[in-house]
Amino acid sequence: MSNDHTYRRRIQSFVRREGRLTRGQQRALDTLYPIYGLDKDADPIAWRDAVDTNAPVVVEIGFGNGLSLAQAAAAHSHTAFLGIEVHRPGVGQMLMRIQELGLQNLRVICGDAVPVLSARIPQQSLTRVNLFFPDPWPKKRHHKRRLVQTEWVDSVASRLLPDGRLHLATDWEHYAEHMRRVLSDNPNFEACSSTECEAAQAAYRVTTKFEARGRSLGHAVWDLVYRRVAA
Repeated sequence: MSNDHTYRRRIQSFVRREGRLTRGQQRALDTLYPIYGLDKDADPIAWRDAVDTNAPVVVEIGFGNGLSLAQAAAAHSHTAFLGIEVHRPGVGQMLMRIQELGLQNLRVICGDAVPVLSARIPQQSLTRVNLFFPDPWPKKRHHKRRLVQTEWVDSVASRLLPDGRLHLATDWEHYAEHMRRVLSDNPNFEACSSTECEAAQAAYRVTTKFEARGRSLGHAVWDLVYRRVAA
């Protein structure tokens, strides 16, 4: 496993606003996390052998309540999925989804994705990294808190296999423009076609009721997919 600690984030891109855990979520954390969760000593990649020794590995960062990730895992049973989420209610909800759907190809980590990615994920081990609707931090003075920054993109690039994919989605136009600027300046990535972006959205990202409501009001959503260029 890599000991690369070159990316050290000084400013958090999230704020903990968890609210109260429901009884079901707390029960899931207590009883299901030991089964489907990976603690700090567990190898985030080795468990894929339970799926297939050569299974592609997809990481989703900030999976929220887990709806998209659980559906993607159900649709791609021969792919190993790893979800990373810092908010415990979402992790508890996801654990319940895993049990309900009987998903054997999905594991979760409750923690900050940045150190998990930089310190625990081996280099060139991932097929895809998905980041859907991260906090846009719309105020200019908060832009430094946005997760998609040059150092983070470099960290993702080092973990992706050649020809791997980075899939970003946001409903904030200014953040979409920021994402494009950061990725266009990075020699490790090239933009995929609009056709591939649409296919990726269909395969890995469920349209939630909130997104559907926003679209009905004329709000746009940007799916941006980038290919990891081989060194």
